[in-house]
Amino acid sequence: MKQARLNFESEFSGAELVPEPDLSRIRVNYLFLDMNSYFASVAQQEEPRLRGRPVGIVTVDKPGAACIAASYEAKRFGIGVGTRRAEARELCPDIEFREAQHDLYVDYHHRIIEAIERVHPIQKAHSVDEFAIQLLGSAREFETAKVLGESMRRSILKRVGPAMRCSIGLGSSKLLAKMAGEMKKPDGFDWLTPEVMPDKLSGFPLGALPGIGNRMEKRLISAGISTIPQLYALQPKHARKLWNSVTGERFLLALQGHDIPDPETHSHSLGHGQILSSANRNPEGARLVARRLLIKAATRLRRGGHFATSIHVSGKCDRLGKRACSVTIRATQDSFELLKHFSHLWERLCLEKPLSVGVMLGRLTDRASHTADLFETRETSGVSNLREKLCSMVDELNQKFGQDTVIYGERPREITKFTGAKIAFGRIPGKEEFRD
Repeated sequence: MKQARLNFESEFSGAELVPEPDLSRIRVNYLFLDMNSYFASVAQQEEPRLRGRPVGIVTVDKPGAACIAASYEAKRFGIGVGTRRAEARELCPDIEFREAQHDLYVDYHHRIIEAIERVHPIQKAHSVDEFAIQLLGSAREFETAKVLGESMRRSILKRVGPAMRCSIGLGSSKLLAKMAGEMKKPDGFDWLTPEVMPDKLSGFPLGALPGIGNRMEKRLISAGISTIPQLYALQPKHARKLWNSVTGERFLLALQGHDIPDPETHSHSLGHGQILSSANRNPEGARLVARRLLIKAATRLRRGGHFATSIHVSGKCDRLGKRACSVTIRATQDSFELLKHFSHLWERLCLEKPLSVGVMLGRLTDRASHTADLFETRETSGVSNLREKLCSMVDELNQKFGQDTVIYGERPREITKFTGAKIAFGRIPGKEEFRD
């Protein structure tokens, strides 16, 4: 799920008019497809009577819950991410609320991929509802690319459902294609290439650009850069200095239309966090939830073929604020070993009136890079020991017979749906995670 951002179309009337270049000469490298109000659209697809009606998606179906998504019909009333149910009801008395269904969103995600790839292969799914398609050869021609995009749109509507609308952007870089896809929603189409840059975006603020958060925007403004044309005119080395890393140079080159490939990324940690339900907002309830999150993380660790060499446990309290502690451990993927370290860390954490908890397994190493410890009972590096094999058997049983068929001794008093398997920014849970 992508982070909440400014909506180009609703926040601004648009950039200044730019003379249209000869489209027959335009070449694009990327097509970016962005599903519109994805969570709410899935609800409308599942329940036809909701189509055309204001819908709010909440984490839990309780009075104090806040919206994590809203349909376009609800957005017209000013309802968006973070709007509380009571406030949403005041703004729109006819709004209907539905509890988030992360497993269903992941299922639709794969159905959308299948529909798109009937037309053209996807280069990368950037989130559960955003897809980048790299264009090569004659597909780079503007009209050909536009036809491809419309074919993908029709394929989704036909094979996934009529409520599943999307916006499409074309660009000479992936960043420009993504920005173009944001400019006209829902069901929009637009394009950005050096031929119309930066004029086509001159009416938008810096914060409308993907990758420019509040902190970065303030830093740019303090450096005398307050508009997109000013940012566009920078030298790459100046951008590197402003960002304090090569990220700034890469961002600027992509903004200027250069086809900058995504940097290789390697996961160095994995973990889960959860806001506690009212029943679990006490030290013992928080401990059991954090323990369950650790077990979920350990299952992902084994599935990915990794070993963890550190564990980090954190919590947020009503009065004490954030608290955390961590420890370096011998490389393991053994849930029993991890739970032992967790118990010691939890005693040190001392949470009072906890609101949320989190667990992270860090400094990951894969099987090829793993080195066995001299004093452990492991046949050789990269090979699971007996207890790790036992944990893998538990994973298989839960996958085959359902979640919590075999448990590690304790469970929270109240188990929140989708614990450890929620869609987060930049991470799409595997279908198997909903059965762990």
